[in-house]
Amino acid sequence: MFAVEVTDHIMIGHSLPSEVFGPAQGMHGATFTVDAAFFTNDIDDHGLVVDIGLATEALNEVLGPLRYKNLDEVPEFKGKFTTTEFLCGHIFARMAEKVRSGALNDGGRVKRLRILLHESHVARAWFEDEI
Repeated sequence: MFAVEVTDHIMIGHSLPSEVFGPAQGMHGATFTVDAAFFTNDIDDHGLVVDIGLATEALNEVLGPLRYKNLDEVPEFKGKFTTTEFLCGHIFARMAEKVRSGALNDGGRVKRLRILLHESHVARAWFEDEI
């Protein structure tokens, strides 16, 4: 399987209001490095999985509504714990929409997508599935 991965980042604020999160219950900030990997069985006639420029633009667009936001104030996230894992799933869903809509001009070749968030240099989470 072939793959191309692009990277961006977001800075957010949020709280995780449950005792299970210890000190992270209170308001705190996070800077996440976000990787989006696109998997295909074959490359196209130009030797591409996807156009890296289009993939970068799509990831930037998906992350835009999260940048510099207090996630506790995002209506869509009301009542949710905005953990790293949760955000992986959210970003995956938005990126999958981009792929399905043809925004990457991949001709339907992308079969799998992985969204990986680096919470720090020692912790990361991801969501990966078929498109």
